[in-house]
Amino acid sequence: MSDSRRHVATGEAVFREGDPPNCAYLIDSGRVEVSTQQGGKKLIFSYLGAGDLLGEMAVIDDAPRSADAFAVSDCVLTEIRRDQIQERLKEADSIIRVLVHALLQRYRSGLNAVRGRPKTAVSAGTSLDASEGANSPHALSKFRLESQLISAIERDELTVVFQPVYDVKLRQVVGFEALTRWHHPERGPISPVEFIALAEETSLILPVGQYALRKACEALKALGDEFSEVFVAVNVSARQSSAPDFVNMLKATTELYNIAPQRIELEITESLTLDYKAVEALIERCHELGISVALDDFGTGYSSLGHLHRLKFDVVKLDQAFTRQMMDDSRCMALTRGIATMIHAIGAECLAEGVETAEQAIVLERLGVRYLQGWFFGRPEPPSAMYGALTREYGLAVTAPSQPEA
Repeated sequence: MSDSRRHVATGEAVFREGDPPNCAYLIDSGRVEVSTQQGGKKLIFSYLGAGDLLGEMAVIDDAPRSADAFAVSDCVLTEIRRDQIQERLKEADSIIRVLVHALLQRYRSGLNAVRGRPKTAVSAGTSLDASEGANSPHALSKFRLESQLISAIERDELTVVFQPVYDVKLRQVVGFEALTRWHHPERGPISPVEFIALAEETSLILPVGQYALRKACEALKALGDEFSEVFVAVNVSARQSSAPDFVNMLKATTELYNIAPQRIELEITESLTLDYKAVEALIERCHELGISVALDDFGTGYSSLGHLHRLKFDVVKLDQAFTRQMMDDSRCMALTRGIATMIHAIGAECLAEGVETAEQAIVLERLGVRYLQGWFFGRPEPPSAMYGALTREYGLAVTAPSQPEA
């Protein structure tokens, strides 16, 4: 392996203005002076020492060196190759790339102003790909949408709708899943896939999650004592679950609305099970408060049977992909049957998502699936529709479907 360290003696140039940007440097020891010539005189920009990064600007925007760098004492430098920096930039969030590009533009403009030179445009170069550069519609729209989401949260412009959960055993609606929606004033409805994913990239998911929880508690309180056993399931993100005061916040919110904690169910995604210890601690704390925990979208993501048997979920939600395909695909039917059996074997209940027909409901009942959710039982509706969903009669088809029995 070649040595990536470079030794530079006192007075020796690390690089000169105009040199190609072949690499950047991390200063391990020594001191470097960064300067330029203006009117025959040296203009010193800065002194850099151990732990500082040197020469990264030119590498990032693929431009010639904009200053001289000389060792003012013996230095040891670690080379950072161009491809190392470019690879990380390509993998970075598009907003971060835009910010880096904007900073570079201002840096170059300021440098030229100091030198008395006209302002010049900065090329995006190879590391800031054109599709993610400063003028990228995707990157800028993402930035804009994030700012608008902040305003929507502050102005209480998000809404929460509730989709019924049907209990096959009791033959009635016993709960709801709370789903956050955003009607943008210009774009109209924004897909939850888009804005929830954006919120999860930042700390915005925390106020979004708290908003959904408050609305869930408000809806439960509005139902009154007549439906005191009805629950609402609320989705929890990785950022929320890892917050040290999350469960305390959950408990405080239920107490604020005088709602029994048992009426809240947390739904966590399969990706969270990758952090086994954190999820185990979360489930244990929730169970202490009487809060049940469901594993959402099982079977399509990061399923780990090793973790599933160790994490004490109360409910496992079968992804709608199984429900929609099982009637026409014998392999899917076999998988659905096997998953339902496995869920019951670990002492959890099974909930099937995406139920749209009576035939699907009948087959799932035969498989022992207790809870069903989907348009056959009700679409997501405002909290004002919850009472009607609870009192409406849902009758499953009494005749066997034409498809073979499971």
